[in-house]
Amino acid sequence: MPSLRTFRDKLARALEGEVRFDPGTLAVYATDSSNYRQIPVGVVIPRHEADVEAALSLARENSVPILARGAGTSLAGQACNSALVMDFSKYMNRVLAIDERQRLATVEPGVVQGHLNAALKNSGLFFAPDPSTKDRCTLGGMIGNNSCGAHSAAYGKTADNLESLEMMLYDGTRLALGVGSRNPREARGREGEIYARLAEFRDRHADAIRAGFPRIPRRVSGYNLDQLLPENGFNLARAMVGSEGTLGLTLKATVRLVPRAEKLALVVLGFEDVFIAADQTPWLMMSHPQALEGFDQKLADFARARGLASVRLLPAGKAFLLVELGAQTEAEVRARAQEIIEAARRVRECTGVACLTDPVEQRALWNLRSSGLGAGAYVPGYPRAWPGAEDTAVAPEKLGPYMRRFDELLSRHGLQAATYYGHFGEGCVHARINFDLASASGIATFRAAMTDIASLVAEFGGSLSGEHGDGIARSEFLPALFSPKLIEAFREFKHIFDPDSRMNPGVLVDPKPVDSNLKLGASYRPVEPATHFDFSADGGLAGAALKCVGIGKCRKTDAGTMCPSYMATREEKHSTRGRARILLEALTGGVVRRGLSSPALAEALDLCLSCKGCRTECPSGVDMAKYKAEFLAHYYRERLRSPGAWLLSRVHEFARLASLAPRLANRVANTEPLASLARRLLAVHRQRKLPHLAPTTFRAWFERRPMRPANQGREVVLFADTFNNFFEPEVAIAAVEVLERAGFRVTIPARDICCGRPLYDQGMLERARWRLAQVMDALGPALERGSAIVGLEPGCLLTFRDELPALFPGYSKAQALRDNSFLLDEFLARNAPGFAPGKLARRALLHGHCHQKALAGLDAETALLSRIEGLELTVLDAGCCGMAGAFGYAVEHYEVSKAVAERVLIAALRESTPETLVISDGFSCRSQIRQFCPQHRPMHLAQVLAAALTQSAL
Repeated sequence: MPSLRTFRDKLARALEGEVRFDPGTLAVYATDSSNYRQIPVGVVIPRHEADVEAALSLARENSVPILARGAGTSLAGQACNSALVMDFSKYMNRVLAIDERQRLATVEPGVVQGHLNAALKNSGLFFAPDPSTKDRCTLGGMIGNNSCGAHSAAYGKTADNLESLEMMLYDGTRLALGVGSRNPREARGREGEIYARLAEFRDRHADAIRAGFPRIPRRVSGYNLDQLLPENGFNLARAMVGSEGTLGLTLKATVRLVPRAEKLALVVLGFEDVFIAADQTPWLMMSHPQALEGFDQKLADFARARGLASVRLLPAGKAFLLVELGAQTEAEVRARAQEIIEAARRVRECTGVACLTDPVEQRALWNLRSSGLGAGAYVPGYPRAWPGAEDTAVAPEKLGPYMRRFDELLSRHGLQAATYYGHFGEGCVHARINFDLASASGIATFRAAMTDIASLVAEFGGSLSGEHGDGIARSEFLPALFSPKLIEAFREFKHIFDPDSRMNPGVLVDPKPVDSNLKLGASYRPVEPATHFDFSADGGLAGAALKCVGIGKCRKTDAGTMCPSYMATREEKHSTRGRARILLEALTGGVVRRGLSSPALAEALDLCLSCKGCRTECPSGVDMAKYKAEFLAHYYRERLRSPGAWLLSRVHEFARLASLAPRLANRVANTEPLASLARRLLAVHRQRKLPHLAPTTFRAWFERRPMRPANQGREVVLFADTFNNFFEPEVAIAAVEVLERAGFRVTIPARDICCGRPLYDQGMLERARWRLAQVMDALGPALERGSAIVGLEPGCLLTFRDELPALFPGYSKAQALRDNSFLLDEFLARNAPGFAPGKLARRALLHGHCHQKALAGLDAETALLSRIEGLELTVLDAGCCGMAGAFGYAVEHYEVSKAVAERVLIAALRESTPETLVISDGFSCRSQIRQFCPQHRPMHLAQVLAAALTQSAL
């Protein structure tokens, strides 16, 4: 084989798609959501089938193995290998055709399951297999794994929903596969040889297949040789499903669609423990539910700790079953639900029953159930939990006894499951286990436990995989489930398609050992630098990076805030997961070198908007904004910052100085050629306008305003942040009006203070800590008097709730400020329940600030706005606005900032009328809206409330 550089250059010349061999890319593709890590040869991101063919041709010439990859959420290690990775998710992601009459859809392998169903929304049809990763997993990956999801109880596995498949083999052969496929006598060349060999293979192994395959709903382990049998139609397409990329590459797939139930009911049953809950499966399945899911009290506790309000929807109990029923009419679905409820009340072990018919409440409980994959991975104070035996399946009627034996087996090895949950109606249970994968003794226990688990599964006639595939984690143990003759048949089957074992080698056939290629391993010794933030609860900075377990929630693109840079670029390294992986590689001395001085890590973090969306939307609670700030603090110890970064981080000091002569400052900032010089000095994009300073600061207005009659209400200290003091004092003035009309006595801090928010974004943490110390000194007396601190700018006020305790762990003044600081909406909702804002007959769109959504939520603000008589409010699920403080001003960030804004926010505003009120509490959000939608004048909540109270014009 020639050098990697030569191979890379040949690929780059031959492909229209992208070719990546850089350390950062290798790091992010080195692992999936499993325990394993293998550095790839390189990464190809094909734009079309011709790219796939060209990449395969060059790989053949150089004997390079191939690994197909979708979202990279596999839990068994089958999506990482020392191979050339082909990522189909970025470009080959089109829905090619939808045939509603035939109930079929044809897709490319990179189509996300949720995107396909979104395209089917108005058809009344949907693609039924729905893993918990459905908002980012690809159809190609689902075919590779034979994915299932919650609704397989009614609709089956991916294999059961596949009509046909177009594949390309390592040798370049193209195959069109379906039921019976082509007549072997009609095929020529390599294609004809394959069909002939498969027909002979089927006839020779048919009896062994019939006798040796577990007859359970969720047999996913091994190859789908049963699909070759005559009684199954010699279905070559379905025989490929679950092959984990070891046979060939999917180019196109045609899948079956099913009618969507018009009405749904979710019956929730409580039980004393999860094993008793599992015992109920047989009688509940007699009602033919669309889904029957189960989980234990621990999962509910994890959800409660993360503040998920859906926990309140659960009935009494310490374990729970979700029974989803579907029908075409409301009356029918309610009748079906009532039958379940009445039957459950006759079950002595049932401790509580609830029935949910509200779609919002149903989604909330499904989100709780779906959180199981990441929620139990790491909980402070408990050992980390890992996959490996997280996907076993048995006959549903054996599930309860099996789970008891499984739990006893773990106890014998000194292990325990973080939580039990899964598809109980199909006999499939998920359980992350507290394996120690970072010591020789722990790894020995891991191997011994996995060996015993394989024997237990075989004893129960089950499958080591119920939907996650075999990968490295389980392939070694297939001989425990299948006879030697079938194991040899698996090898022969692979070699019919891939005689040289170049497709994802080491998986299913000739497997790599279960304890090889571990992500950690006995030599795991990460660098643990002294940090500014307190990461002790995470096990240090490397432990914080390890909180990312790879499930890829940050790759969703259709809802929420996380991850705006991925949504804009569709680049893995610009996702939360990608950044966490590069950070861990840097700290462990892997493919990314130089630790916290790594240029590859700096590149990955550069497009992080520090939105904090991951802090709450990531099931594992990764906080990339904090990791970025910590990294930058270390990175720039050895480097000079740009003049623009230095100046923008001190916006408070410069605004205070400029406020002495605001007209002059505005002229310099916004009159050519001085404006261009200012933008060049600050590295601000030429399309951006620098914000105008107000003629009078809010503090000056407050100190000069006429004396008001003494207000005997509770004192409220209004924290006038940099932006609402120097740039938009009208917001703070409106807040004073609102608070005083609500009966509070408003004061301001005795001196000008700043939370230091721009300093965190630049990683200037020592100076930021000094700023916060000033804040605590200035606000301390008010806190001692029992006063509340009310803020208007979410990014500033919520610093007291987030960064402050992490920079001052255990400091009583920090805790007092954290506990007594509120956004305006939070404070009024809590302390003025009878506050009536008045009347305002307008339509309004609310865009929430990212930090507000992550740390405080929008419930209080929407509740306040709903009190305004005549206001028609729509809350946008717009994610991040893309400005993110100074981020969107930067020359190098402008296009990404614009793309983030255009995804939902700007598009929605352009469709609205100029008379529509646009409400956004973030200064940077309002600046972004003014930039791209000048027809709108975005307003802060305080301004809207004040206008409703005073009946003043907007």
